[in-house]
Amino acid sequence: MKERNYILLILLHAAIAVLIFLVRPFSVMYAIAIPAVGLYYVIKTQNRNNEVLYVSAYIVGSEVLLRMTGGNLLYESSKYGVMVFLALGMYYSGFSKNAVPYWIYLLLLLPGVIIATETLNMQTDVRKAIAFNISGPACLGIASLYCYNRKIFLSQLNGILLASALPVFATTIYLILYTPDLKEVLVGTGSNNATSGGFGPNQVATLMGLGMFVFLSRLLLESKTKLLFFINIIILFNITYRGLVTFSRGGMITGFIMITVLILYLFIKSKSQGKYNIYRLLIFMMGAFFVTWLYTSNQTGGLIDKRYANQDAAGRVKESKFSGREEIWDSEIADFLDNPVFGIGVAKALEIREEKSGGYIVASHSEISRTLAEHGTMGIIALLIVLFTPIFLFLDNQQHIYLFCFVIFWLLTINHAAMRLAAPAFVYSLSLLKVFIGEEPPLHRE
Repeated sequence: MKERNYILLILLHAAIAVLIFLVRPFSVMYAIAIPAVGLYYVIKTQNRNNEVLYVSAYIVGSEVLLRMTGGNLLYESSKYGVMVFLALGMYYSGFSKNAVPYWIYLLLLLPGVIIATETLNMQTDVRKAIAFNISGPACLGIASLYCYNRKIFLSQLNGILLASALPVFATTIYLILYTPDLKEVLVGTGSNNATSGGFGPNQVATLMGLGMFVFLSRLLLESKTKLLFFINIIILFNITYRGLVTFSRGGMITGFIMITVLILYLFIKSKSQGKYNIYRLLIFMMGAFFVTWLYTSNQTGGLIDKRYANQDAAGRVKESKFSGREEIWDSEIADFLDNPVFGIGVAKALEIREEKSGGYIVASHSEISRTLAEHGTMGIIALLIVLFTPIFLFLDNQQHIYLFCFVIFWLLTINHAAMRLAAPAFVYSLSLLKVFIGEEPPLHRE
């Protein structure tokens, strides 16, 4: 991408954030414009260059901004949007006949849905309850069918990642405008809605962590001029800072692990001169992150240090390292042990916890324990398919430098934020792409 076009895209998304902050109804217009423009784009090109991946990535990146500003007409609009566009992509471009694992994966989800129609209470809106819990896994299945062994350039994949990160940058600008003075809203070391745009810190931090990874990758691979390097480092600093001050740890730790894995993989694959350049950049990045942390610590009065040390504002170590999520995990494992073959049915685990707590709704944060409880052994098989398929594909796909990063993002995210966002499903599916660095991939028609 030309430097001028890149700068214009950055400025455009800063302007979008400002407009949404000043004129809240603009968020609805933005939400409508994304699929409308995307549909026109895909139909016009007939998906000749995997345009549906760019549109889907943009939908994924904008999900939190639209949720926090009331733009989405439906809460799960982003997941449905990704599924519709990738289904349209399969209509135009087909899919691999070897994608059998993901047909099996989707079929393994059906028993849990069928059981749910029989086990959910009469007062429960069965359709909404099932749709809320199954939309994430279904999105992963559809996205994986499209991406499985689909051939693509690394430069195109970087463009797809940028499409997901631009709305994250817009979200960062919105957060800066929403919370100009942190010291007025920081009162403890728990996750903070006020620093997260009035929305769920867990979901905000998840996309901040992803955006941090994308802009770091652009520093490594796409900053061909000093100006681009400077722009990307400023954006990276701001995304990292805003992610840290949500005080939600899962998304940020995931982003840091992804960055570590990417740098390690590039170092292993590089020759001597490449290793030297990575050394230099690594030292610079460590210094930059250290400065970011010091700045964040200063702005939060040291509360961020206590948060990551699992302490309260007074410096006392908290009893739970995972904000009480262990109890939910134990509850869902118990449900699995009681119904080990087909599980208790989609959405039933939440209903059981609500009954035991006297009406208090405690949603699961772990997709793994939820899948075990609600899908039983069928769920275990489904998870194993998802985990091991990209690793198996890597044996013949070693130019895919992001593969393990994407799998790690999915695995860690579903353990602290379940699949409330479309991001883990879509980012995971990108690990299945057949990536080429220096040669033109053959046309994908199988």
